[in-house]
Amino acid sequence: MEIRGPRQLPAFREEIELHTGDGLCLVGELALPESVDPVATLVTLHPLPTAGGFMDSHILRKAAGRLPAMADLAVLRFNSRGTSSPRGTSDGVFDGGAAERHDVAAAMAFIRERGLPRPWLVGWSFGTELALKYGREHDIEGVILLSPPLHRATPDEVAAWADDHRRVVVLVPELDDYLRPAEAAERFAAIPDATFIAVAGGRHLWVGETQTRRVLDEIVAAVNPSALPLPKEWPAA
Repeated sequence: MEIRGPRQLPAFREEIELHTGDGLCLVGELALPESVDPVATLVTLHPLPTAGGFMDSHILRKAAGRLPAMADLAVLRFNSRGTSSPRGTSDGVFDGGAAERHDVAAAMAFIRERGLPRPWLVGWSFGTELALKYGREHDIEGVILLSPPLHRATPDEVAAWADDHRRVVVLVPELDDYLRPAEAAERFAAIPDATFIAVAGGRHLWVGETQTRRVLDEIVAAVNPSALPLPKEWPAA
């Protein structure tokens, strides 16, 4: 059967809670490969909650629904402070990316406690700002930035990654609402080793199966390239 839309492939899924250094409880989910140990871990950071972003934003939901089975990846999703989804509502209130530093730290503490391997931060839109601002504080292999608007991450915070050994992978949609490839290339030029990918026909919200597959392909290409090409049907042929 073709893999499309919200279809979930086999995985072990666990509702989890994260506890922040400033006393909040954040709700989330951990999805693990069903029958093997994960080879790497995606710590996902969702789009802007005041614009409808949450842990179920479709690219993150589909990553959790597909990649444990297709690419042997662990996927952690959670609602940042004050954000609601069918999983529940996280404590606290949205702080524009400032106090959310504690949310990123709580997610990384959970990864350490569980002994999950090779963590990467995968941010989408607002989540890219958190990855850029706070990712260097944590033991990660790299950051994957989907539709970065660069509204909150300062030029100095971007440039700081130039002196860091961790990988920076940037996916910029051709038709993005906020930051298109030409301007993005200039603003990320401060990180000469960044992998910069302009996606023809792409839009900020990555709507449609073609764009979803492209994003998931690029995530896996960075984190576990041996799993490519990803199957389009399940069970995989």
